[in-house]
Amino acid sequence: MITVILVVIVIAGVAAFSVQNATPVAISFLVWRFDASLAVIVLLSFLTGMIVGMAVLSWTRIRRTVKKKSKPEAEPPLGN
Repeated sequence: MITVILVVIVIAGVAAFSVQNATPVAISFLVWRFDASLAVIVLLSFLTGMIVGMAVLSWTRIRRTVKKKSKPEAEPPLGN
């Protein structure tokens, strides 16, 4: 039940943000130029950051796993 309440609160916050930031803004990047609402631009920027962050994290984890597998295993010490 607490999850449902949290989801509703987040959705309400996103809806309030979208309504308050519906003003169109001009975006220019190199030769491209387009108009979009500020809320859409912020959402797309957030999603882009999430995707890049997940890609970097995945790449780091894969590299660490490959490094562990390629390392020769140490022989167990001989005990009495």
